[in-house]
Amino acid sequence: MGIDAPIPKPRALHSALCRGLRPGGIGSFYKLSRSKKAGSAIRKDAAHARFFFAVKAVEVVMESGASPSSLSPPAVPMELHVRNREKLLKSLRQSLSDCGRPLHGCVFLQGGEEQTRHDTDHTELFRQESYFAYLFGVTEPGFFGAIDIMSGNSLLFAPRLPSEYAVWLGEIKPLSYFEEKYMVNKVFYTDEIVKVLHELFQGQEKPSLFLLHGLNTDSNNFSKPAEFEGVEDFATDLTTLHPILTECRVTKSDLELAVIQFANDISSEAHVEVMRKIRVGMKEYQLESMFLHHTYMYGGCRHCSYTCICATGGNSAVLHYGHAAAPNDRTLLDGDMALFDMGAEYHFYGSDITCSFPVNGKFTSDQSLIYNAVLTAHDAVIAAMKPGVSWVDMHKLAEMTILQSLREGSIISGDLDHMMVERLGAAFMPHGLGHLLGIDTHDPGGYLQGLERPKEPGLSSLRTVRELQEGMVITVEPGCYFIDALLDPAMESANTSKFFNHDAIGRFRKFGGVRIESDVVLRF
Repeated sequence: MGIDAPIPKPRALHSALCRGLRPGGIGSFYKLSRSKKAGSAIRKDAAHARFFFAVKAVEVVMESGASPSSLSPPAVPMELHVRNREKLLKSLRQSLSDCGRPLHGCVFLQGGEEQTRHDTDHTELFRQESYFAYLFGVTEPGFFGAIDIMSGNSLLFAPRLPSEYAVWLGEIKPLSYFEEKYMVNKVFYTDEIVKVLHELFQGQEKPSLFLLHGLNTDSNNFSKPAEFEGVEDFATDLTTLHPILTECRVTKSDLELAVIQFANDISSEAHVEVMRKIRVGMKEYQLESMFLHHTYMYGGCRHCSYTCICATGGNSAVLHYGHAAAPNDRTLLDGDMALFDMGAEYHFYGSDITCSFPVNGKFTSDQSLIYNAVLTAHDAVIAAMKPGVSWVDMHKLAEMTILQSLREGSIISGDLDHMMVERLGAAFMPHGLGHLLGIDTHDPGGYLQGLERPKEPGLSSLRTVRELQEGMVITVEPGCYFIDALLDPAMESANTSKFFNHDAIGRFRKFGGVRIESDVVLRF
């Protein structure tokens, strides 16, 4: 888009610039997804703020040889994982003491294994199992880890590699290398597990191993307890560790926040780069490619937090667009809205940022209406967030705010309280307001033991119903979409049909949707 592009309304521009990452915030928290740098990179002149850099400005940057990034990958201290282990030990010891159980045995986890593509010999790029990454920071596959509950000593068990590994895959590192790299007390080979653990707990007939086994409430999959030859010689506990370790991951240390901040910084910068270069006639996958290139080239992010969603036009109403059957392959048209949900991962920790804006830089009245409805909801939630607030209440606040804007725009009509009772908001925002973020995009811990998932439309999609607490990192991502599969039954229902302006809904049938997403850390 050239220099003569119209200036969007300041309120629309505010979020179109990308909810980047400046620590500093409102009230009792710091927003991790607003960046002064990201904003100023697009705002050449505060009095004449423009949606994109001019083409000439981009060319000048390239000709001058200046880097399009102000960032460089930071070194991550292994002290981060040492502190994670200490946090687990403190919680586990307290739990055992409260139950009158002895502080005997060890936490024992199995790391991830390399996987091949189906029946081929093509090895997929390895990414460590998340709980193992949290405690040990190990990047290599095939490891096991142990933490002695009494002494606090940490052990790693590395695979004994064959000699041909040195020919095909590089140097075979000595055990002392891993001991120093991962700041553990000792490293052994995996074929020594039984011997080492029995020596560690001499005098105990069947030493106790606390294994990881529990339900992930986002995937409904269970974590895999460690398996090794000889495990039957130990007393295994499959119930104690998972809830305690999961709760440890819910709140983040300052070292963890620094890594999440960088993942957000480089992702915001990449989103801005996409905004600068987007043009009518491009393919959605070209924008995905720009994002991936920028985060890897300048941020060292080899992994993405999740599959990129680069949706334009009607595709922006497909909540998890970008999968193999809908592979970001549409051609961008003049007048399209873009919804780009993309986040990089750095040293296991992720980011999750969504920007919505018109491809040609010009908001139509309808686009402005929906965009500002979502922006108002986004900002209302962030203004209300603080430790102790119910996440369910925040979701309802977002719904109410969007419905109010839609009513003001004559898309719906009627009493807002009645709409909330009939769950009308779920027809426009079927997903939950947000989720915990950390080593996983959907970090675990959303449902403590005893908490039940709501059954009402919209609320049933919430990934957590907890009260907010200090140290949580959570996404705020309200959206408004026009999805036939939701609108048709709602408009035919005796309970909700009366709320709809059918002519107005018809106008928005091919609109798609808008989502605005920030990553927020809770502070007192």
